[in-house]
Amino acid sequence: MGERPYISATEPDWRREAPARFWDPGRRLLACIRAYAKAGTLGRKRWALSHRFWSAVTSCDIPLNARIGGGLILPHATGIVIHPEAEIGPNCLVFQNVTIGRREGAAGAPKIGGRVDIGAGAVILGDVSIGDQAIIGANAVVTRDVPPGGVAMGVPARVVRVMDAAPPAAPDA
Repeated sequence: MGERPYISATEPDWRREAPARFWDPGRRLLACIRAYAKAGTLGRKRWALSHRFWSAVTSCDIPLNARIGGGLILPHATGIVIHPEAEIGPNCLVFQNVTIGRREGAAGAPKIGGRVDIGAGAVILGDVSIGDQAIIGANAVVTRDVPPGGVAMGVPARVVRVMDAAPPAAPDA
């Protein structure tokens, strides 16, 4: 595994969410969610309708009141489900068919830190905490906490490695 480029786990990079072209469903869906949050009561109906359209196009279930930090990337926005009580930090990357939700009969939803990469088909369930700059592998089923910089894989997911989550040192001037 190569070294990951430095992206902040605390400061959202809003450029990551800007649609690159008209047909950019994941970013269009996020734009509706952001616009709905900013709109007053009169403007919300328009964004709610647009959200329904892009939700149908992407087959995603991301609520309008989702607690999502800025800079989220959904490169293949298909089949993503996020529980309304879940929290996602800034600059995360979520691939297709990911579920972030509660466990049946249990209280609490996942809290995902900043700069977390979640692989295709991963499932994160229950009152778990995913630390900053963690990586959740494809098809992993996470039901336990993952530390900052942790790499979780498998069913059930286990932490196979912990990387240094600290930002790189500033270059000498």
